[in-house]
Amino acid sequence: MVGVATVNGDAHEVSYGVAEIVLVRHGETTWNASGRIQGQLESELNEIGWKQAEAIAERLSKELKPRAIYSSDLMRAKNTAEMIAKKCDCASEVIVVPELKERHVGSLQGYVWGEIQEKEPEAYYAFFSSQNDLEIPVYFSFLVGGGESFDQLCERSVAALEKIASKNMGERVIVVSHGGVLRAVYMAITKEPSAGKIMNGSVNVMHFSEKEKKWVFKSWNDVAHLGDVGFLQRGFDGDSLHQ
Repeated sequence: MVGVATVNGDAHEVSYGVAEIVLVRHGETTWNASGRIQGQLESELNEIGWKQAEAIAERLSKELKPRAIYSSDLMRAKNTAEMIAKKCDCASEVIVVPELKERHVGSLQGYVWGEIQEKEPEAYYAFFSSQNDLEIPVYFSFLVGGGESFDQLCERSVAALEKIASKNMGERVIVVSHGGVLRAVYMAITKEPSAGKIMNGSVNVMHFSEKEKKWVFKSWNDVAHLGDVGFLQRGFDGDSLHQ
C-alpha cells in the first residue's frame, strides 16, 4: 500500500502497480459562457471559472496528496492546474503536456455553436459524423494545422494518459485537460457511444493497471465540490449541437 485516497467519500488504497489519475476539466471560460467554440484557441477563465478552480483545489487538497500535477498547454487548463498545485502544496511545478490540449476543430474554432451548420457545413458534418476518421477541414490561412479526426484525438489523448500512468505507478496524479479530451478518453476506453455531459470543473477518477494494461473509471463528472459556485448546466456534449 502506498496511500489512501477518497472517491465519492469512500477511502481506498492506491496499490503498487496501479496509477490513479484524477482527470479534471478546466474552469469555465468567457467563451464557454458565450457558447463560442474554443478548440485550440485561447480563452481566459472568467470569474466563475476562477472560483471553480479554487473549489477544485480546495477539494483535492483534502484528499491524498498528488505526486505530480499535469496540464494541457492551453492557459485555461494551466491556470486551473496552477491553482490546484498551490493549494495542494505540490513540490514540483505543473508539468505541461501539449498532447493533453483540446481537439483542433478546424474551421469551427471561434464560431458560436448555433451558427456553424450554416457557415461551415463541411466542418459541421465532420464534427458530428459517426465516421470517426474524418478530419475537420480548415479553410483559413491564419489557422495553423488541420483539424483532427475523433480517432486522432482519442489516440493522442489516451496515449498521453498511459504515458503519465506508467511514470506514476502506486501514486495519485492530477491531470487538467478539456471537455473534448475527457469525452474522447471516456468513449475510447469504455467503448460507449456517449460520455454524457462533461461540466467545467468536474473531477473524474481513473485507475490504470500496469499488469493488465487496463483502465477503470472510479467516478465520472463529479461536481459535488461546485455546489456553492455553480456551473454551466449544458456542459460539454459532443453528441449534440447544444453545447
